[in-house]
Amino acid sequence: MVCLLIEWANQKAFKRKDKQMKTKFNDLVTSIDVLNTLHGGVSEPFLSIREQTAGQEMRVRVPGVDKEALRIEIVNNQLSVFYVIPIYSAGKQIQLPQIIYNQPIPYFVDATKIEGTYEENELVVVLPFNELSNGYNRKIKIN
Repeated sequence: MVCLLIEWANQKAFKRKDKQMKTKFNDLVTSIDVLNTLHGGVSEPFLSIREQTAGQEMRVRVPGVDKEALRIEIVNNQLSVFYVIPIYSAGKQIQLPQIIYNQPIPYFVDATKIEGTYEENELVVVLPFNELSNGYNRKIKIN
């Protein structure tokens, strides 16, 4: 009789946990659905990086996003390319960033000369090489 009572209690606890898990899962799916449908969903960005003789060239295109919304920032030697989506909540506007590229700037790129321009519907970020791009070489005298 005790075994039946313990088994019944375990089944009841399992059903309660299962219901809690389903509720949490449904809440998660709902929040993902809400974020996905904001402004018609989030577009998959196109990003290509090509190496040229004078440096690297990054091309960025995000379907459905105005090119003027794209931004480039360098913070603590980290290059970020992103755009923001304005979200209205409780009467306030919140800028939700969508990061396209966020990587440290390589040592062989001159961070002070990084530039961005528009060519047709693409953002072009030029990352020029510095003098270290050919490597640092010297002979060291041993004392």
